[in-house]
Amino acid sequence: MDLGELVTPAAPLAARLGVPSGPLFFPVTAYAPDGAVDLDTYRLHVRRGVEAGAAAVFACCGTGEFHALTPEEFELCVTAAVEAADGRVPVVAGAGYGTALAVRYARLAGRAGADGLLAMPPYLVRAGQEGLLRHYREVAAATSLPMIVYQRDNAVLTPEAVVELARTEGIIGLKDGLGDLDLMQRTLSAVRADGRGDFLYFNGLPTAELTQSAYRGIGITLYSSAVFCFAPEIAVACHTAFHTGDTDTVNRLVDGFYRPFVELRDKGPGYAVSLVKAGVRMRGLDVGEVRPPLHEPAGDHVKQLARLIERGHALLEEGK
Repeated sequence: MDLGELVTPAAPLAARLGVPSGPLFFPVTAYAPDGAVDLDTYRLHVRRGVEAGAAAVFACCGTGEFHALTPEEFELCVTAAVEAADGRVPVVAGAGYGTALAVRYARLAGRAGADGLLAMPPYLVRAGQEGLLRHYREVAAATSLPMIVYQRDNAVLTPEAVVELARTEGIIGLKDGLGDLDLMQRTLSAVRADGRGDFLYFNGLPTAELTQSAYRGIGITLYSSAVFCFAPEIAVACHTAFHTGDTDTVNRLVDGFYRPFVELRDKGPGYAVSLVKAGVRMRGLDVGEVRPPLHEPAGDHVKQLARLIERGHALLEEGK
């Protein structure tokens, strides 16, 4: 029996996420022409992603412009994502800023029906390990939702600190947005030696497909996919190739699509969100523009993205 057949909507979040049935989907947040959140378009975006093969929906996280949403908008969007997913896949919601606000967002996510939380780095401050541990423990204790901690920027954890997080009730995993594989290997080893072989790890780098072969080399099979937002066919094909060991397809897509996409993404600050959103609009769903302080990509860069998407689909045809 396929392991995926044993995982039901009622199963714990860790079990549902631990089966790599598809890419992890981080939808963009849709805005109407007047700038307000467009919930109908957002539901359609999420529903299409689930139907295209997403293993989970991570609502109102980095790609979803968590930073730009009011608490009221956040709750509406998470509720809409839960409605659109309709129990078919779990919905994980972002939670961040300082401890008090992170707790508030966690509780709003629970009220909206989310299955879990992605704890974003605390706002701005560079805290020591003791302070970071206290922050994540207080958020975890304030909600019944299982939580994944997002490591990046000003929230980088030592292996010893991750061992402590793994011992904390309600914390089920670590998403790595730093890219230090030496640190990650030592972290996996320390947590495993402490008896938590079930702790989850995620490659959370922007355009994670580019680095996923390296992450798989140390045992990390789960990753976020921003490309899935606007080119789910390419993202699913790449995910399948990783899962089946089809190195030829992985290399073809990395060389012909993902590497050029990353090079294009790096041409503008904030393009990890705004270029993705442009891609979603390009594929026929008007999700609006990004909110300040992000800005729209240059016109020439959007044209390059269109050519890259065409190239990606051509590469899929080559592999048939």
